[in-house]
Amino acid sequence: MTRRLLAPVALGAVSVLALAGCAGATTSTGSTADSGGKVTVVASTDVYGSIAEAVGGDFVDVQSIITSPSQDPHEYEASAQDQLTLKNAGLVIENGAGYDAFMESLIEASGTTAPVLTAVEYNHDYPGAEGHDDGASAEPSASADDHAHDEGDGHAHIEGFNEHVWYDPHTVEDLTAALADELGRLAPDHAADFTANADAFTQQIAGLEDSLAQIESKDAGAKVFVTEPVPVYLTTAAGLDNATPNEFSEAVEEGQDVPPATLLESLQLLDSGQIRVMIVNPQTGGAEVTQVEDEAKAKGIPVIEFTETLPDGQTYISWMQSNITALSDALAA
Repeated sequence: MTRRLLAPVALGAVSVLALAGCAGATTSTGSTADSGGKVTVVASTDVYGSIAEAVGGDFVDVQSIITSPSQDPHEYEASAQDQLTLKNAGLVIENGAGYDAFMESLIEASGTTAPVLTAVEYNHDYPGAEGHDDGASAEPSASADDHAHDEGDGHAHIEGFNEHVWYDPHTVEDLTAALADELGRLAPDHAADFTANADAFTQQIAGLEDSLAQIESKDAGAKVFVTEPVPVYLTTAAGLDNATPNEFSEAVEEGQDVPPATLLESLQLLDSGQIRVMIVNPQTGGAEVTQVEDEAKAKGIPVIEFTETLPDGQTYISWMQSNITALSDALAA
């Protein structure tokens, strides 16, 4: 049975869920390692693939399903090749909360027995995770009980929750620890390597947090406008104020028309002189996004882009640092 690895909650409890419909899975699926002895890690996007490569190093073979900015995780339709990729996984990493819903279908259809790490479950704002403590063990534990894949367990879209958790340094830190723990179980001979890699990666995340703190020291409370909730965790960590009308960013994220009254409110906000920076997601858009972007540029408001997937040639750390640098430069303009 597939093991779902959950982050610890209030009392440090951890549990493992198995997907319904996997009863027919055989031990031949979800092999731990490939022919070269490496753990095969399958990630929903190259963002999590990059994190897995940093932690796994030479002892993992990482395959990401989505690797191009032209592929929208919200709309992605999985292929038969993707199903085979999941079937042969030793470890699976997904975002969860409805962001990469295609992974649910792939996991069930492939019959993989691989454990699954779900990133949103390591976020402090995630429902049920209110009791996360800094420094609490991220180590999941195996359970002898098989549980049905219940509706509402975190894999459907959750109203009001920002699922773009890879932009939150704390979430990535906790996910990194859990990833090192699980890889150590799958390949115990290299457990020390995974721990050392995770420690080094966490130090790099700390460097990102230092850069965010520098922004906060200079520009705390500065108002930003985001066309979609993608960068909000990062702007919040920098001490900035998201002034975007909720109805605007939510409509864009859902691929819906922005209500006329909300569009007018947004344009008036941009005209008010309060907004210091606009952040757009070039992977989504629409007529209303173009309109507010044009208005921002006309008013001399810097407009920068934050994407959902890795730009070519970037790692997770270099990408996040470039985003932070772009934000700092825009605020200084």
